Amino acid sequence: MDKSLLNSPRILLVEDYAANILVTTTYLEEFGYEYDVANDGNEAVEKIRSGMYYAAVLMDVQMYDMDGLEATRLIREYEKHTSKPRTLIIGMTAHALSGDRERCLNAGMDDYIAKPFSPDTLKSKLELSKIDINEAA
Repeated sequence: MDKSLLNSPRILLVEDYAANILVTTTYLEEFGYEYDVANDGNEAVEKIRSGMYYAAVLMDVQMYDMDGLEATRLIREYEKHTSKPRTLIIGMTAHALSGDRERCLNAGMDDYIAKPFSPDTLKSKLELSKIDINEAA
């Protein structure tokens, strides 16, 4: 394992489309983040409940089985009932429609990003969230 990554923030990517996983994880690697991937909302909730700490969750909004909105609600409920600190959740959706940002925020997400996004847009969302890789080292 690369020792430079030992102090890197870990991101949970929740995405069910392989091409989006490849693009997003490539960006995360370029930025110096470690990451785990969950392929649906159920898997995301399980990973959060397992006790793994994530500096941020990049949550696809529309997935089969359990969507990102429901997964976010369950994560927030878990955090509330267990007094766990609030995990930063950034919603991601291919449908940048009016009201999408509000739906994400109302479900408990902290921010929102429309797909496709540029590396700079993703990096700025993560940096604005105070998990810049340089600050974590």
